Order: sequence, then structure tokens, then C-alpha cells
Amino acid sequence: MTRSPIASATTPTVAGVDDRYQHVCKKISKRLIGFLFACFVLSFLDRINIGFAGLTMMGDLGLTGTQFGLASTFFYVAYIACGIPSNMALSRIGARRWIGSLMIAWGLASTCTLFATDATSLYLLRILVGVTEAGFLPGVLLYLTFWFPSAYRARANALFMIAMPFTAGFSAALSGLILGLDGIWGLKGWQWLFLLEGLPSVLMGCVVFGYLDDRPQQAKWLDGEEQALLQRALQADRAACTATATQPARSVWRELASPRILLFCLVYFCLVNTLAMIAVWTPLIVKSFNSASSNQAIGFLAAIPQICTIVLMIVWGLHSDRTRERRWHLVLPMLMAAAGWVLTALSSYPAVQLLGVCMAASGSYSAMSIFWTTPDQVLSFSARAVGIAVINAMGNIGSAVNPLVVGWLKDLTSSFSAGFAYAALLLVLGALLALRLPIAPPEPGR
Repeated sequence: MTRSPIASATTPTVAGVDDRYQHVCKKISKRLIGFLFACFVLSFLDRINIGFAGLTMMGDLGLTGTQFGLASTFFYVAYIACGIPSNMALSRIGARRWIGSLMIAWGLASTCTLFATDATSLYLLRILVGVTEAGFLPGVLLYLTFWFPSAYRARANALFMIAMPFTAGFSAALSGLILGLDGIWGLKGWQWLFLLEGLPSVLMGCVVFGYLDDRPQQAKWLDGEEQALLQRALQADRAACTATATQPARSVWRELASPRILLFCLVYFCLVNTLAMIAVWTPLIVKSFNSASSNQAIGFLAAIPQICTIVLMIVWGLHSDRTRERRWHLVLPMLMAAAGWVLTALSSYPAVQLLGVCMAASGSYSAMSIFWTTPDQVLSFSARAVGIAVINAMGNIGSAVNPLVVGWLKDLTSSFSAGFAYAALLLVLGALLALRLPIAPPEPGR
């Protein structure tokens, strides 16, 4: 059996090394994951709050379903275009300064969405939010590779990424209540939504400058022995990835154009379609079950799928690390999510439809946390910053396409069922493609 990278890189007693490594990883998790989780909550909140704003914004601004979906499409077009240069900037400038600057910028842009007066102004403002928010998720995914070797990363990713369902659930309840502020100080409820959910990102961005460290060797909260242990583990992990690579040395851009990277992009594209559908359309989907429901009731009902998602993401990520298995931990939740959309489309009972949305949400987000443990296995260290951004950007074409397609299908059929079928079909295709991904199990010992 292959020895753990940390075991081979340090002292002879594997158990002792693993115990010390576990202590360091727990210390890093306590310091970084909770803080990055809070930042991601604000990021995702400013991305998805337009879904709840749409409950009243569409009528106030006279938007059709297609126009409303197009606003999200423009957001993701800007997001895709700026993700790669943003990650390149992070690798040069450092996470502390770059992430802090991004948070301040997107917080201001999201807040300014309250000034939208028609479809055109909404499009422009959502483009601005997409430009400024583009670098956060791929940037943090890259940042985590600087601190956690691959064998620990599924649980780290899961603990960080539960910010997405947590925010969706928290936002569902919070946004429903904020919409009730309609008319106070002359502002519409959706205007209050962008104001109260945008400004906290500006404040957190200021905190980032004083809290994050770019690399372990700069972390004063780790002692010298802990820094050395972690650095040796990361170097050994990097060497293990290089040793398992089958491709010859090549330029970064030729490496990124390889069929294997294209396959990762296609799988993520199929998966992201469902993630976008959940983020943008869940409030309107839940409302379609019972059009007489109040905004507050819709908010609390829309939180249920997110609670299920948080539980499954944590359990699934931990199970993947413990069993050292990635492929089926990626494929099975994608198929579960597809089954959820089919169930929602075929049933006419609201409780069963809600169960289907729960399956779709928990399956797709759990698959995403596992997916992001795998691309660095086929990326050289020099290509990792750009590679992660490329996969994220190309996959997020699904985020740009989905709102437009689903909005058009809803206008065409007066139902979300066709959109559910579209998302389910892509998930099945993505699961089949995932079976061909060049995924190796992480090294044992953690």
C-alpha cells in the first residue's frame, strides 16, 4: 500500500505523524474555514437574493420570465469572463488583498441593484455584480489547496461549501421577512433586500485585510514546527500528484486545452445547471406549488431543501475522505439529484414535489463538494490557479444558460416541468461523463 505523503515526508512513526497532522489541520480549519464560510455566505447571498427579489420585482419593473432569467444570464456571462483573470491576479497579489477588494466591490455593486428601474438597468447592475464576484469561489478553492492536502480536502470543501445551502435556507427565511418592509422610507421590499444584504459584504471585505494570511509560512498563529510539518505534507502531496500524472511536461495553456480538462469542464457544466436552477428559481418553484402562499411562507418552505443539503454535504464529504473514494461519491449524488427533478416534474402533490427539490438540492451540492477535490489531480502546480478558474468558468456557462432556458420554457409552457426535465437530463449526462474522469483515490493516512 502507498504510504501517506506526510508519513513519507516526516518522522518514521506514521501514527504519531498523523496525530500531529490532524492537530494542525484542525487548527487550520478553526482559523480559516469558519471565516471563509462567513465570506461565502455573503457572496452567495448577494448572488441569489435576486431570486427572492423577483417575487415582487418582476411586477414592479414589468419584467417577463424571460427578461428576469436574462438578468441572471448576464450576471453569469460576466462571472465567466472575469473568473480566469481574477484567479491569475490572486496568485500574484495574494488572497488577503484580492479577496478583501472583491468583497468590497461586489457588496457595493449588489447594494446598487436597488436603483434598477427597468430590464436594461437591471442587466447592467447584474453584470457589475458578476464582474466583481467572479474571482471569489475559484480563488478560495485555489487558496484551500495552499493549506489542505488532497486527502483532507473533501471535508474542508464540504465545510466551506455548505455556505451555499446554508445561505439559500437562511436567505429564504430572511428575504421573505425583508420583503415585508415594503413601503418603509419609500423603498420597495426588494429594494430593502439589496440594501440590507449587500452592505455586510463591504464590511467583511475590510475585515479580510487584517485576518487572512496568504500562505502557511506567513501564519503567526502556527508555530515553526506546525508550519514545517504542513509545508512538508503539501510538498509531498504535490509530488504524489506529479508522480501519478500521465501527461508529459507541457506549457500551461496546452495543458489546459487537453481532453481531460475539457471533460472536467463538461461534467461541471452539467452539474452547475442544477445549482443555478436551485439558486435562482427555488422561491418561484415553491410558489408554483401553491400560488396562494405568502412570501413569508414561501421563504420558510424554500429553506427545507437547504437544511437537507447541509446534512448530506457534511456526511458525504466525511465519508468520501474516510473511504478514500471520489468517483462514486460524485456520480451517485448527481443521479439522486436527477431523480429529484423527475419526481418534482411528474408529481402533482406539493409535499412530493418539495421532496424532489430536496433530493435535487442535496444531491447536486454534495456532488459539487466532491468534484472540487479532483481537478488538481490532473493539473500541474503551475497550471492550478488558471486551471481551477477555467473549469469553474466553463462549467458556469451552465449558470448563464439555465436561467434563460428555464425562463423561456416557463413562458412557453406556463410550468416549470420542462425545466425540471432539462436539468435532470443534464445531470444524467454529467454522471455518465464523470465515470470517465481520471480520478485517483487520495493518499491514505489521514
